[in-house]
Amino acid sequence: MILLFLCGQIYRNLEPKKIYLIRHGQTGHNHRGIVQGRYVNSKLSKKGFKQTEAFFQAYKDVPFQKIYTSTLQRTKQTVQKFIDLGLPHEELAGLDEICWGESEGLFAKGANNKKYYRIIDQWKSGKLSPKLEGGENPLDVQRRQEEALNYIAAQPEDLVLVCMHGRALKILLAWITGLHIKEMDSFDHDNLSLYILEYSDGKFTIETHDERGHLNITNT
Repeated sequence: MILLFLCGQIYRNLEPKKIYLIRHGQTGHNHRGIVQGRYVNSKLSKKGFKQTEAFFQAYKDVPFQKIYTSTLQRTKQTVQKFIDLGLPHEELAGLDEICWGESEGLFAKGANNKKYYRIIDQWKSGKLSPKLEGGENPLDVQRRQEEALNYIAAQPEDLVLVCMHGRALKILLAWITGLHIKEMDSFDHDNLSLYILEYSDGKFTIETHDERGHLNITNT
């Protein structure tokens, strides 16, 4: 699957591409434990906006050349201060959160949402095809992520900022690093955690893993 990215390499120079990859800031749904997937377009909470300010202050001097987000407003709100600097921005549907189908908008630990954890347990066991009614499975998400990352890899920019979502980020990090997707929960990031990736010769490596130091100010 990693070899799919070689097609992008044809259209850009051979310099390594560096990707700052973040999860969006906290939303009210995150705070309350409500499942928010691809079709819950929630906004950042007050704490989420504090997190975005902390991240901006820590990384505003990084010379990003472009910003990519999902199509959901919580990712754009997270990087809005960088966009306001005049950096080009593009939304890619392939970066959207997984669709949780019938569980979206329900409390994750609610009595009427037992299917949510049941499906996650199935994925952990290696059964990746099952999905909640109306939803996606990790393989569905991987397919659209491949398209999005092929597109990003083919662009001329060598330093980009990408903002996406918690579960989708787990899926992406698992497969680009060669892990079985069932191991996606080994990536245990929080809202506005940072990974720094290098893309070179059709492969990704993680240079910085789940950096949260910039969030210390929001936890006091």
